Amino acid sequence: MQFAHYNKGCHWLKLLDYMAQWPLVHLMCLLFFSCSYNCSLHLLLMKIAVKGQLNQVEELKNLISEHSLIPFKISEIDTYDVIFDLDFDDSPEQIQAYHQIKDKLIIVGSVKIQLEELYAELGSNPLCTIIGMNTIPTFINRDVLECCAINQQDEKIATTFFDQLNLKSRFVKSRVGLVTPRIICMIINEAYYTVQEGTASKEDIDLGMKLGTAYPKGPFEWSQEIGLDHVYETLDALYQDTKDERYKIASLLKTEYLKEFIA
Repeated sequence: MQFAHYNKGCHWLKLLDYMAQWPLVHLMCLLFFSCSYNCSLHLLLMKIAVKGQLNQVEELKNLISEHSLIPFKISEIDTYDVIFDLDFDDSPEQIQAYHQIKDKLIIVGSVKIQLEELYAELGSNPLCTIIGMNTIPTFINRDVLECCAINQQDEKIATTFFDQLNLKSRFVKSRVGLVTPRIICMIINEAYYTVQEGTASKEDIDLGMKLGTAYPKGPFEWSQEIGLDHVYETLDALYQDTKDERYKIASLLKTEYLKEFIA
């Protein structure tokens, strides 16, 4: 009898222990959903500003379609949480407006200029978090964002932000041309050299690259979508930075680039 009573007691203790765990489970669930809700609410309330060329802005909007983007206004710079400066490459003097801002994440196009070069000219690192990104047209709305940072802390802050937006990012060394623009612009330049030498036509090269290498676009098609100005300026920046003959601009490419400025 005593043994039976003891067993019954054990069963009751187990049941009470099991029931006692439910409030903890409920609390854990509540905390989980509360955290998720707060994170979603924080993201929803976050003010993300964007500046850049029309095609760059449209590409970013397609990438971040679930979050509204605000047109950048210099007079409202203190009110933004995050700034995408997509055409920063073309107006690096904008660094003066960003340099002394605190507690902001600023994502700038940094294909044609190296961030460290700007900081060296200023004589100090910025007070905010600035990371570079490949914002050349056709490279923004992609599965993986190509970025660079000058330190691991900035990379971590930016990665957390991208994760909140369900965006994948890959950080490469901070240098002129990054990785993808360097390769693509070099291929385009080589294609111009080939036409310049009379070896093949633009149409043949585009077709050959698509059929022979499975490229989504031929180099001349791609140069038109990117914008010949971006191709030329990226190659010029690469050549000035490295003095590597691979980036020396073909005469035909330079001629076509210059013709864009003639009315």
